[in-house]
Amino acid sequence: MPRLLALLLTLGVLAAAEPRPLIIAHRGASGYLPEHTLAAKALAYGQGADYLEQDVVLSKDGVPVIFHDPHIDTTTDVAKRFPGRQRADGRYYALDFTVAELKQLNASERFNPKTGKAIFPRRFPVGVGSFQIVTLEEEIQFIQNLNRSTGRAVGIYPELKAPAWHRKEGRDLAAAVLPILRKYGYDTKDSACYVQCFEYAEIKRLRGELGWQGKLIMLLGGKGKGPGETDFTYLQTDAGLAELAQLVDGIGPPISSYVTGKTPAERRVTDLAARARKVGLKSHPYTLRADELPKSVRDVDELMRVLFDEAKVDGLFTDFPDLCVRHLKR
Repeated sequence: MPRLLALLLTLGVLAAAEPRPLIIAHRGASGYLPEHTLAAKALAYGQGADYLEQDVVLSKDGVPVIFHDPHIDTTTDVAKRFPGRQRADGRYYALDFTVAELKQLNASERFNPKTGKAIFPRRFPVGVGSFQIVTLEEEIQFIQNLNRSTGRAVGIYPELKAPAWHRKEGRDLAAAVLPILRKYGYDTKDSACYVQCFEYAEIKRLRGELGWQGKLIMLLGGKGKGPGETDFTYLQTDAGLAELAQLVDGIGPPISSYVTGKTPAERRVTDLAARARKVGLKSHPYTLRADELPKSVRDVDELMRVLFDEAKVDGLFTDFPDLCVRHLKR
């Protein structure tokens, strides 16, 4: 194998023969450690995830940073560190803080900013430990160096968070993110990278105006309308899927789009994955949580069996990568 190709495979820049189904660590191993911290990503890596997710927003100085939302008061101590810096809606936003300021924050398990109580009370305790926020570039370097030291080829799965909102704020999120992905070799269909977004207008812009050639995933919020011109109901019809197939490589709907029912007896597996596959689209649903299961399954293993064996999805976002890896090995 040519030396450069071998190096790119080692760094996880190029995707080797991709396993099916993929295990995608949702914000890292967020069922065990605070989401989007390097500790959570390292644990997910060690648990055997194939891809690690990065939700990306912009800082005040235009640097792509890893947060699930534009506002940061549900996963950091920003209200204590920078009192008075909230907006009129009472929320604190990454866009109002420089990277140097964001680095002063302690990242935490997700909590309700009004009550201080954890969203998932049985997970890592809120406010315990020392966890720093990271930039997109820092996380990519971290993952590529882990790939180098372990010989694995774990990929990245960045999401452009609220690009239309960023543009209203006078910022272009995609224009800041794509050069970093290109710099580290993630800009082709052979790269171990999926870029995802909930906004259909932005997906079109990525392929058209911005000329993005890498893999794209259209995230779908179940039924109804999403941001801008995004019609989640239409995009899950045969016509919508055929339209998407001209732009993206796969879809990322919620698990409820594949498995429905209020009880195990009423459970029904939809044909969404089969219809998507028919037009060449992969299915990567979100999010398997062992502590928040659908009512239509009895336990986490039953949910995985239904998704992998009956719905036949191609990948799965999960807060608990170890459970999925263990299930597939069995």
